[in-house]
Amino acid sequence: MDAFVRNLGGSDDPTHDPCYAGFFTCFNAQRYYEAHDVLEHLWLKKRDDNYGFFKGLIQLAGAFVHLQKQREFPDHPKHGRRLRPAVRLFRLARANLEPYGPRHMDLDVTETCALCDAMASRIVEDGFARNPWSPETAPHLVLRGR
Repeated sequence: MDAFVRNLGGSDDPTHDPCYAGFFTCFNAQRYYEAHDVLEHLWLKKRDDNYGFFKGLIQLAGAFVHLQKQREFPDHPKHGRRLRPAVRLFRLARANLEPYGPRHMDLDVTETCALCDAMASRIVEDGFARNPWSPETAPHLVLRGR
């Protein structure tokens, strides 16, 4: 895992752990499973004040894994039914991230919670019939320095 994280380029960010920086590199490249994996590596090592924050980001990436797989294989017996689990993860992610708002570790938590709400709402409002995610409109999470 360490070699993978080094190859992401996040290790040259002096203000954040390379796994944290690597999460954003992967997420913004639509490599949601890898984003989840990279941050989980850090989350499992540390049981500090950021535990819930990292958990929320991992859940957020997991929700996008569901959307990505559903879009890729909409008629597949397993992947075709990923919208409900995605909504559940968006809601869990929001619940875990919200206490860290409005800003934490250079992330606009309020904006990230709004993303969770918007994605979950769009899926629910469409009766779990339409996936709102597409590669062309995929969200980006940006770390903004203090």
